Amino acid sequence: MATMPAKIIHQSIERDWRDVYDFAGKPENMPLWASGLATGFEPDGADWIAHGPLGTIKVSFVPANEFGVIDHTVTIESGLRVYNALRIVPNGDGCEVMFTLLRLPGMTDAQFAADAAHIEKDLVMLKALMER
Repeated sequence: MATMPAKIIHQSIERDWRDVYDFAGKPENMPLWASGLATGFEPDGADWIAHGPLGTIKVSFVPANEFGVIDHTVTIESGLRVYNALRIVPNGDGCEVMFTLLRLPGMTDAQFAADAAHIEKDLVMLKALMER
């Protein structure tokens, strides 16, 4: 497979990175800010099952770690697996939240732009929740 075009979407948050990581890294909190993914997660062994705009999905997260990494693989009903790189990086007293969006084969310019806009909206929601 050829290297896919990528876009890094980030949001600065005025909150200690560990607080943001602790909140954002809990699958049960994701529906509060990641609206494009699902309305709720149910544990399924080491993975999570969710129902949302993409249908029933399985989400596999990397183990909790000290590096702010919340990478996860989303498997949709068709069997397509999408790797999502999500990082929380210290920045002074706050942090940067960075999501790497990969343009999947067959994705149109409009679909890629819409995905990017949705992720930007989700990161703005995370910022709002964390800066309350």
